[in-house]
Amino acid sequence: MTLVPLPAFADNYIWMLQDGHNAIVVDPGDAGPVFDALGRGNLQLAAILVTHHHADHTGGVAALHAATGAKVFGPARERIPEPSTPLAQGDHAEALGLRFEVIDIPGHTAGHIAFFLPADPRNAAAGGLAPLLFCGDTLFSGGCGRLFEGTPAQMLASLEALAALPGDTRVCCGHEYTLANLRFAQSVEPGNADLTHYMAHCEALRARGEPTLPSQLATERKINPFLRSREATVSRAVHAHAGLPAQAAPAEVFAALRQWKNDFR
Repeated sequence: MTLVPLPAFADNYIWMLQDGHNAIVVDPGDAGPVFDALGRGNLQLAAILVTHHHADHTGGVAALHAATGAKVFGPARERIPEPSTPLAQGDHAEALGLRFEVIDIPGHTAGHIAFFLPADPRNAAAGGLAPLLFCGDTLFSGGCGRLFEGTPAQMLASLEALAALPGDTRVCCGHEYTLANLRFAQSVEPGNADLTHYMAHCEALRARGEPTLPSQLATERKINPFLRSREATVSRAVHAHAGLPAQAAPAEVFAALRQWKNDFR
Protein backbone atom coordinates (compact mmCIF):
# COMPACT_ATOMS: atom_id res chain seq x y z
CA MET A 1 0.00 0.00 0.00
CA THR A 2 1.33 3.43 -0.91
CA LEU A 3 0.16 6.93 0.01
CA VAL A 4 0.24 9.61 -2.70
CA PRO A 5 -0.76 13.30 -2.52
CA LEU A 6 -2.34 14.34 -5.83
CA PRO A 7 -2.03 18.14 -6.31
CA ALA A 8 -5.26 19.91 -7.33
CA PHE A 9 -6.24 23.54 -7.91
CA ALA A 10 -3.71 26.03 -6.49
CA ASP A 11 -2.85 24.29 -3.21
CA ASN A 12 -5.18 21.33 -2.54
CA TYR A 13 -4.10 17.74 -2.06
CA ILE A 14 -6.32 14.80 -2.95
CA TRP A 15 -4.95 11.85 -1.00
CA MET A 16 -4.74 8.42 -2.65
CA LEU A 17 -4.05 5.07 -1.03
CA GLN A 18 -3.35 2.34 -3.58
CA ASP A 19 -2.12 -1.24 -3.51
CA GLY A 20 -1.08 -1.58 -7.16
CA HIS A 21 -4.54 -2.73 -8.25
CA ASN A 22 -7.16 -0.70 -6.36
CA ALA A 23 -7.31 2.72 -4.78
CA ILE A 24 -9.04 4.89 -2.19
CA VAL A 25 -9.13 8.68 -2.57
CA VAL A 26 -9.86 11.35 0.02
CA ASP A 27 -11.56 14.68 -0.73
CA PRO A 28 -11.47 14.68 -4.55
CA GLY A 29 -12.41 18.26 -5.31
CA ASP A 30 -11.39 17.70 -8.93
CA ALA A 31 -11.90 14.39 -10.73
CA GLY A 32 -9.13 15.08 -13.28
CA PRO A 33 -6.05 14.35 -11.15
CA VAL A 34 -7.71 11.18 -9.85
CA PHE A 35 -8.58 9.89 -13.32
CA ASP A 36 -5.00 10.64 -14.40
CA ALA A 37 -3.54 8.71 -11.46
CA LEU A 38 -5.91 5.79 -11.97
CA GLY A 39 -4.94 5.62 -15.63
CA ARG A 40 -1.19 5.83 -14.99
CA GLY A 41 -1.34 3.03 -12.43
CA ASN A 42 -4.02 0.95 -14.14
CA LEU A 43 -5.98 1.18 -10.89
CA GLN A 44 -9.63 0.64 -10.03
CA LEU A 45 -11.19 3.13 -7.63
CA ALA A 46 -12.80 1.28 -4.72
CA ALA A 47 -13.83 4.05 -2.32
CA ILE A 48 -14.06 7.81 -1.85
CA LEU A 49 -13.73 9.36 1.63
CA VAL A 50 -15.09 12.89 2.14
CA THR A 51 -14.33 14.97 5.23
CA HIS A 52 -16.63 17.97 4.64
CA HIS A 53 -18.93 19.58 2.12
CA HIS A 54 -16.81 22.36 0.58
CA ALA A 55 -16.65 22.20 -3.21
CA ASP A 56 -12.85 21.96 -3.38
CA HIS A 57 -13.20 18.66 -1.49
CA THR A 58 -16.33 17.27 -3.18
CA GLY A 59 -16.36 18.64 -6.73
CA GLY A 60 -15.09 15.44 -8.34
CA VAL A 61 -17.11 12.95 -6.32
CA ALA A 62 -20.08 12.59 -8.66
CA ALA A 63 -17.97 12.07 -11.78
CA LEU A 64 -15.69 9.56 -10.07
CA HIS A 65 -18.60 7.58 -8.67
CA ALA A 66 -20.42 7.57 -12.00
CA ALA A 67 -17.34 6.30 -13.85
CA THR A 68 -16.12 3.73 -11.33
CA GLY A 69 -18.97 2.80 -9.00
CA ALA A 70 -16.69 3.57 -6.03
CA LYS A 71 -18.46 3.64 -2.70
CA VAL A 72 -18.68 7.12 -1.14
CA PHE A 73 -18.33 7.76 2.61
CA GLY A 74 -19.03 11.21 4.03
CA PRO A 75 -20.20 13.19 7.05
CA ALA A 76 -23.72 12.43 8.23
CA ARG A 77 -24.41 16.07 9.15
CA GLU A 78 -23.47 17.63 5.81
CA ARG A 79 -24.76 17.44 2.27
CA ILE A 80 -22.44 15.25 0.21
CA PRO A 81 -23.00 14.11 -3.42
CA GLU A 82 -25.26 11.06 -3.42
CA PRO A 83 -25.22 8.16 -3.10
CA SER A 84 -23.06 8.23 0.01
CA THR A 85 -22.81 6.37 3.30
CA PRO A 86 -23.32 8.89 6.16
CA LEU A 87 -20.84 8.60 9.02
CA ALA A 88 -20.36 10.18 12.44
CA GLN A 89 -18.32 9.73 15.61
CA GLY A 90 -17.82 6.04 16.41
CA ASP A 91 -18.66 4.77 12.91
CA HIS A 92 -16.21 3.03 10.60
CA ALA A 93 -15.50 3.03 6.88
CA GLU A 94 -14.07 -0.15 5.39
CA ALA A 95 -12.33 -0.52 2.01
CA LEU A 96 -9.40 -2.52 0.61
CA GLY A 97 -9.05 -4.40 3.87
CA LEU A 98 -8.64 -1.17 5.83
CA ARG A 99 -10.88 -0.04 8.69
CA PHE A 100 -11.01 3.73 9.21
CA GLU A 101 -12.35 5.17 12.47
CA VAL A 102 -14.55 8.27 12.13
CA ILE A 103 -14.02 11.25 14.44
CA ASP A 104 -16.38 14.24 14.61
CA ILE A 105 -14.31 17.43 14.34
CA PRO A 106 -16.69 20.41 13.92
CA GLY A 107 -15.31 23.91 13.63
CA HIS A 108 -14.27 24.59 10.04
CA THR A 109 -17.71 23.29 9.06
CA ALA A 110 -20.52 22.12 11.32
CA GLY A 111 -20.38 18.45 10.41
CA HIS A 112 -16.69 17.98 9.52
CA ILE A 113 -15.29 14.50 10.16
CA ALA A 114 -11.84 12.92 10.12
CA PHE A 115 -10.85 9.41 9.03
CA PHE A 116 -8.25 7.76 11.26
CA LEU A 117 -6.47 4.54 10.29
CA PRO A 118 -4.93 3.08 13.45
CA ALA A 119 -1.90 0.81 13.51
CA ASP A 120 -3.94 -2.27 14.23
CA PRO A 121 -3.67 -5.94 13.17
CA ARG A 122 -6.94 -5.44 11.27
CA ASN A 123 -5.11 -2.88 9.12
CA ALA A 124 -2.19 -5.09 8.17
CA ALA A 125 -2.93 -4.30 4.51
CA ALA A 126 -1.65 -0.76 5.16
CA GLY A 127 1.85 -2.07 5.74
CA GLY A 128 3.93 0.52 7.57
CA LEU A 129 1.69 3.48 6.66
CA ALA A 130 -0.58 3.43 9.71
CA PRO A 131 -1.41 5.33 11.81
CA LEU A 132 -2.83 7.76 9.27
CA LEU A 133 -5.14 10.75 9.76
CA PHE A 134 -7.17 12.37 6.99
CA CYS A 135 -8.35 15.58 8.62
CA GLY A 136 -9.51 17.75 5.72
CA ASP A 137 -9.38 21.44 6.64
CA THR A 138 -9.47 21.15 10.44
CA LEU A 139 -5.79 20.58 11.23
CA PHE A 140 -3.05 21.85 8.94
CA SER A 141 0.67 21.54 9.42
CA GLY A 142 1.46 24.52 11.62
CA GLY A 143 -2.14 25.76 11.59
CA CYS A 144 -5.85 25.06 11.54
CA GLY A 145 -8.82 25.86 9.33
CA ARG A 146 -10.92 28.99 9.47
CA LEU A 147 -14.10 28.82 11.53
CA PHE A 148 -16.76 29.14 8.84
CA GLU A 149 -19.59 27.32 10.63
CA GLY A 150 -18.41 26.22 14.07
CA THR A 151 -17.41 27.98 17.28
CA PRO A 152 -13.93 28.48 18.78
CA ALA A 153 -14.88 26.07 21.58
CA GLN A 154 -15.81 23.40 19.02
CA MET A 155 -12.61 23.85 17.04
CA LEU A 156 -10.48 23.78 20.19
CA ALA A 157 -12.16 20.53 21.26
CA SER A 158 -11.75 19.06 17.78
CA LEU A 159 -8.05 19.87 17.64
CA GLU A 160 -7.48 18.50 21.13
CA ALA A 161 -9.20 15.26 20.10
CA LEU A 162 -6.83 14.96 17.14
CA ALA A 163 -3.81 15.90 19.27
CA ALA A 164 -4.61 12.96 21.55
CA LEU A 165 -3.96 10.45 18.74
CA PRO A 166 -0.61 8.58 18.69
CA GLY A 167 2.42 10.79 18.10
CA ASP A 168 3.58 8.81 15.07
CA THR A 169 0.30 9.51 13.24
CA ARG A 170 0.87 10.87 9.73
CA VAL A 171 -1.26 13.98 9.29
CA CYS A 172 -2.78 14.18 5.79
CA CYS A 173 -4.55 17.53 5.49
CA GLY A 174 -6.22 19.19 2.55
CA HIS A 175 -3.92 22.08 1.62
CA GLU A 176 -0.28 23.04 1.19
CA TYR A 177 -0.47 25.95 3.62
CA THR A 178 2.53 24.96 5.71
CA LEU A 179 5.03 27.77 5.07
CA ALA A 180 2.44 30.52 5.56
CA ASN A 181 1.26 28.82 8.74
CA LEU A 182 4.79 28.54 10.08
CA ARG A 183 5.51 32.22 9.45
CA PHE A 184 2.55 33.03 11.67
CA ALA A 185 3.61 30.43 14.25
CA GLN A 186 7.03 32.10 14.48
CA SER A 187 5.39 35.43 15.26
CA VAL A 188 3.59 33.73 18.16
CA GLU A 189 6.55 31.69 19.46
CA PRO A 190 9.75 33.26 18.11
CA GLY A 191 11.83 31.36 20.64
CA ASN A 192 10.54 27.90 19.70
CA ALA A 193 13.63 25.98 18.50
CA ASP A 194 11.56 23.06 17.23
CA LEU A 195 9.60 25.49 15.08
CA THR A 196 12.76 27.07 13.67
CA HIS A 197 14.13 23.64 12.72
CA TYR A 198 10.84 22.54 11.16
CA MET A 199 10.56 25.77 9.15
CA ALA A 200 14.00 25.14 7.62
CA HIS A 201 13.03 21.55 6.82
CA CYS A 202 9.79 22.60 5.11
CA GLU A 203 11.46 25.41 3.16
CA ALA A 204 13.95 22.88 1.80
CA LEU A 205 11.13 20.54 0.75
CA ARG A 206 9.28 23.29 -1.10
CA ALA A 207 12.50 24.50 -2.76
CA ARG A 208 12.77 21.00 -4.26
CA GLY A 209 9.13 21.09 -5.35
CA GLU A 210 8.15 18.47 -2.77
CA PRO A 211 5.09 18.56 -0.48
CA THR A 212 5.50 19.29 3.21
CA LEU A 213 2.82 16.69 3.91
CA PRO A 214 2.10 14.38 5.51
CA SER A 215 3.45 15.83 8.71
CA GLN A 216 3.68 13.91 11.97
CA LEU A 217 1.43 14.58 14.94
CA ALA A 218 4.31 14.56 17.44
CA THR A 219 5.89 17.38 15.44
CA GLU A 220 2.63 19.33 15.27
CA ARG A 221 2.33 19.21 19.05
CA LYS A 222 5.71 20.97 19.27
CA ILE A 223 5.27 23.62 16.58
CA ASN A 224 1.57 24.25 15.87
CA PRO A 225 0.24 27.18 17.95
CA PHE A 226 -3.34 25.96 17.56
CA LEU A 227 -2.43 22.71 19.31
CA ARG A 228 -0.46 24.73 21.87
CA SER A 229 -2.94 27.46 22.83
CA ARG A 230 -2.91 26.25 26.45
CA GLU A 231 0.92 26.37 26.59
CA ALA A 232 2.24 29.29 28.62
CA THR A 233 4.38 30.70 25.79
CA VAL A 234 1.44 30.78 23.35
CA SER A 235 -1.11 31.95 25.90
CA ARG A 236 1.13 34.83 27.03
CA ALA A 237 1.68 35.92 23.42
CA VAL A 238 -2.06 35.86 22.68
CA HIS A 239 -2.91 37.77 25.85
CA ALA A 240 -0.34 40.43 24.98
CA HIS A 241 -1.44 40.70 21.34
CA ALA A 242 -5.18 40.77 21.98
CA GLY A 243 -5.24 42.47 25.37
CA LEU A 244 -7.20 39.63 26.94
CA PRO A 245 -8.06 39.69 30.62
CA ALA A 246 -5.96 37.41 32.80
CA GLN A 247 -8.96 35.17 33.51
CA ALA A 248 -9.82 34.57 29.82
CA ALA A 249 -11.14 31.05 29.22
CA PRO A 250 -9.21 28.64 26.94
CA ALA A 251 -11.80 29.04 24.18
CA GLU A 252 -11.39 32.84 24.35
CA VAL A 253 -7.62 32.50 24.04
CA PHE A 254 -8.08 30.16 21.09
CA ALA A 255 -10.55 32.55 19.43
CA ALA A 256 -8.10 35.42 19.79
CA LEU A 257 -5.30 33.27 18.35
CA ARG A 258 -7.44 32.38 15.34
CA GLN A 259 -8.36 36.04 14.82
CA TRP A 260 -4.68 36.97 15.01
CA LYS A 261 -4.02 34.46 12.23
CA ASN A 262 -6.94 35.81 10.17
CA ASP A 263 -5.41 39.30 10.32
CA PHE A 264 -1.78 38.22 9.89
CA ARG A 265 0.06 39.39 6.78
